[in-house]
Amino acid sequence: MDSRINRKTKKKKRGRKIILFLLIIILAVVGYSAVQFYSGYKAAGGDQIDENYEFNGVKDENGRINILLLGVDSRGEEKSRTDSMMIAQVDPKTNETKIVSLMRDMYVQIPGYKGYKLNTAFYLGGPELLRQTIKENFGIDVQYYMVADFKGFEKSVDILAPDGIEMNVEHAMSKNIGVSLEPGVQKLNGKELLGYARFRYDAKSDFGRVERQQEVISALKDEVLSVGGVTKLPKLAGSVQPYIQTNMSKMDQISIVKDVVMGSDKEIDKLTLPLEGTYTFADYSGVGNVMEVNFETNSKALQDFLNGKSSDEVKVK
Repeated sequence: MDSRINRKTKKKKRGRKIILFLLIIILAVVGYSAVQFYSGYKAAGGDQIDENYEFNGVKDENGRINILLLGVDSRGEEKSRTDSMMIAQVDPKTNETKIVSLMRDMYVQIPGYKGYKLNTAFYLGGPELLRQTIKENFGIDVQYYMVADFKGFEKSVDILAPDGIEMNVEHAMSKNIGVSLEPGVQKLNGKELLGYARFRYDAKSDFGRVERQQEVISALKDEVLSVGGVTKLPKLAGSVQPYIQTNMSKMDQISIVKDVVMGSDKEIDKLTLPLEGTYTFADYSGVGNVMEVNFETNSKALQDFLNGKSSDEVKVK
């Protein structure tokens, strides 16, 4: 009888020790994360995005998370157009991630205004007007938005990968990107990687730039999900905070990161709109060169893609 009681007592003590050990580990991780987050936030410095945007996005009826990703280069201006526009989708059920790149020169109807290029919607009314424009022209709504200044991109890359991100630069690039890149496989720092993603002066023009942006996102995801990258996440998160404006709560952001990490073995499925063969070029006074789009085809493709089909399934055959 006594021996049975002694065994129970020992098990309880061992259980308490295990719980205490786990608590110590959790507190250490939390403490490390907090310190690293503050370190990244402090290191970011510089100007911050202080605009508070109204946004009336809605949840996806199938439980997927749709985020409007906008890259801006304000250069101190009160208003700016978006240099890159994407819809990112994370599916918590399957841990799949999708990205849709929207060409900025698509000629669209902006609610309350006349026809303009798509990126003009942000200039006229911020993320909310751009959300309305996408919904009116493509029949898709989004729940969240994230506006990121390119300064934050540079700093984040340098924190995540001090030795650079490996990319295959297909040809020399320098015009209007602030750096000079030579062809070949090489590791690019934050400024160089941003220049690579923004370059558009070749035969593919904006389509080439969109391809590089998607390529960069895939490379960054791989870097983040590496062992070393995961340990840098708290500092990385802190470094980008001054340069990001979003309607996502911290818990929303953590949840989305968790879903992306859980799906780390899956490739990001990517789509670019307009689809090949569904647009023509035109010129409008006061607007400039635009892409006139077959919205029936592209709207269906976008809706199908964000509702479960792969990019190969929705492309025009």
